[in-house]
Amino acid sequence: MTTKPTGAGPSDPTDVSDLVQTAARIRASVETVIEGKADVVRTALTVLLAEGHLLIEDVPGVGKTMLAKTLARSLDCTVRRIQFTPDLLPGDVTGVSVFNQESRTFEFRPGAVFANIVLGDEINRASPKTQSALLEAMEERQVTVDGTTYELPSPFMVMATQNPVEMEGTYPLPEAQRDRFMARVAIGYPDTRSEMDMLAGHAHASPLDDVRPVADAALVSRLVAVVRQIHVADSVRQYAVDIANATRQNADIRLGASPRATLHLVRAAKSAAALDGRDHVLPDDIQALASSVLAHRLILTADAQIAGRTTGSVVTEILRRVPVPAAVRV
Repeated sequence: MTTKPTGAGPSDPTDVSDLVQTAARIRASVETVIEGKADVVRTALTVLLAEGHLLIEDVPGVGKTMLAKTLARSLDCTVRRIQFTPDLLPGDVTGVSVFNQESRTFEFRPGAVFANIVLGDEINRASPKTQSALLEAMEERQVTVDGTTYELPSPFMVMATQNPVEMEGTYPLPEAQRDRFMARVAIGYPDTRSEMDMLAGHAHASPLDDVRPVADAALVSRLVAVVRQIHVADSVRQYAVDIANATRQNADIRLGASPRATLHLVRAAKSAAALDGRDHVLPDDIQALASSVLAHRLILTADAQIAGRTTGSVVTEILRRVPVPAAVRV
């Protein structure tokens, strides 16, 4: 039985102020479980409203899966979980065609990817072949099986968790798949106060049991439509392109940001502007999201890796060098 979203808010959000109210309810719901990580929760919500996919990377036990499950429970929409393991097959993700002996025809049985929110737990524990089964779904929001294409529901978001690749039993994600994730976040260890609260609140029952939906799929789709209307000035677009070009020309980077990365950066900035109650994007939005959106796509040269450089530090250095637009025409 479907649980009706709770909370009083606009039933048909058509402007930024409505979006801010609804987003605040979603964020508050998630933060009842994920304590002390407001920036991470905001990034997840930014990616959701920007029609992107989120990669959550960190060591075991810091709440990666809990974040994904809490956001999913805060939304009254279809949710499927895929536990990625070395023996997982591509058909388990996308679906398979099965021969029906009564009708003498093949019937398509949808895989776990047919949902509004897909939780891919420990995605880098599956083989690259199985990971690649998500490529078409993440980019085109459709799945092709045996020559037939099936549309995925809207909205559609993949929230995948992964452990650092140097940990035992993991595979590095293919470059094409990393590029399809709009942003990557690391949750990190909680501060002392948050960890104390967690021990008190999680000791007797799972906090997920108390999470109730505060929005549904139709409402999220309307919020997405609001984000699409956010204005981006030509100077801000040029700023995003200049940052992407700088990654392609940097001596420490072997593979720079793709055009898809630039597009994702602008879309995420539009979502961030809407969450702040603005109808236009500022260079500050681009700067705030550049590391989350670009760093996981970049590949360092061997010399840069030996020198201890990270993609995040390179992006930070690029932001210092690329000129910021002096004025933005709204």
